[in-house]
Amino acid sequence: MSNLQDLQQLAEKRRSIYALSNQLPVSNDEVVKLVEHAILHTPSAFNSQSTRIIVLFGEEHQKLWQMTEDTLRDIVNDDEKFVSTKQKIDSFKAGAGTILFFEDHAVIKGLQEAAPLYADKFPVWSEHTSAMHQYMIWMALSSLDIGANLQHYNPIIDSQVADAWNVDKDWELVAQMVFGAIEEPAGDKAFKPVDSRLKVFG
Repeated sequence: MSNLQDLQQLAEKRRSIYALSNQLPVSNDEVVKLVEHAILHTPSAFNSQSTRIIVLFGEEHQKLWQMTEDTLRDIVNDDEKFVSTKQKIDSFKAGAGTILFFEDHAVIKGLQEAAPLYADKFPVWSEHTSAMHQYMIWMALSSLDIGANLQHYNPIIDSQVADAWNVDKDWELVAQMVFGAIEEPAGDKAFKPVDSRLKVFG
């Protein structure tokens, strides 16, 4: 099998997995090494290397989702409506860890000052950079049979996260990736027709 086929199969394998447990098939160190590799080898706009990452395991992971639950509880005043929210948060707590993705605005500001013609574009390109890191890590986790799903509870938890883990003031939280052992696979995926999403000329 070619490397391309391996890559394509891995892309097909990567799915949003919500039924997770904390019994990883590999050590925590292997997850950290996987993240380190992605940080070093994932491309970034203008070679900005602006992505910053915090990995939480165990009690630190639990702390993140408890603070998220508490914050949402203050926002959702209806007890009945909060039931489904708590169920979702509990599914995240059941995982083994969470990867927090940030973008460093000091880097972005430096690029804006160095290339003012593109100043309004650098925040957008920064989001692209973060997305590439998210996808690379998600694929790598999948290769180790680790399930993951991507969440976006920013900005409502930004200040709590910054205080809890002494986050640099220039780091902006972009996404939270929950990961763990796969307890139940993803269901079937529906695809929109390729010919409605792709055009080829020449």
